[in-house]
Amino acid sequence: MEIIPAIDIIDGKCVRLIQGNYSQCKIYSEDPVSMAKKFEASGLKRLHVVDLEGAKSSRVVNMRVLEQICKSTGLTVDFGGGIKSDGDLRDVFNAGAALACIGSMAQTRVEKVLEWIDLYGGEKIIIGVDSWNTKVCIQGWKKVTGTTIFELIDRYKERIKYLMCTDITRDGTLEGTAVNLYADLRKRYPLLNLIASGGIGGMEDLERLAHLGLYGAIVGKAIYENKITFAELRGRF
Repeated sequence: MEIIPAIDIIDGKCVRLIQGNYSQCKIYSEDPVSMAKKFEASGLKRLHVVDLEGAKSSRVVNMRVLEQICKSTGLTVDFGGGIKSDGDLRDVFNAGAALACIGSMAQTRVEKVLEWIDLYGGEKIIIGVDSWNTKVCIQGWKKVTGTTIFELIDRYKERIKYLMCTDITRDGTLEGTAVNLYADLRKRYPLLNLIASGGIGGMEDLERLAHLGLYGAIVGKAIYENKITFAELRGRF
């Protein structure tokens, strides 16, 4: 299982939220590039970068940070937050991202996202499903839709390779991951490479996800709060 550290960006800084609440924002580093280098030096290969300002404002805000991370490291970077247009997506790839994570647009502009998948390939586009009690959330988690995550995934399951699902109720809480949800998703969509996100608080959570056969797990606050150390991760997955 791939361990994928997360760098969430507001105002050019590395931050974490609790359950997507922008008023509960904690700064962990003034320099996301240095943080990315630290992840790479620890032996990690992947990185999940989220432009939180972009997700909230529906436009990419922190493109320069993405460019600097990609130029300064050899990490395989996926980027999400504020990608709304053909130009946005092109710029993300030109900045050096290996994959783009599409969230709100996957719900609101299905035909456009399918067009992007056809253009760039299913291996370059991650469908990012943000779940609040299995209902899809959009616009930086500010709006809960009436669509279930399963209805959304069904629109794309034949065309994509990667699916990222965030349980917002657990995100940033360190209270444990939504094992039952991911077990259900694995059963429903066995051919998709499933990436879990939200609530991971220790190595036991990662062990549970690995046991389910997940492709990857996003780890954010647990690393920043030293609930999971690089030494513990080394050689485990």
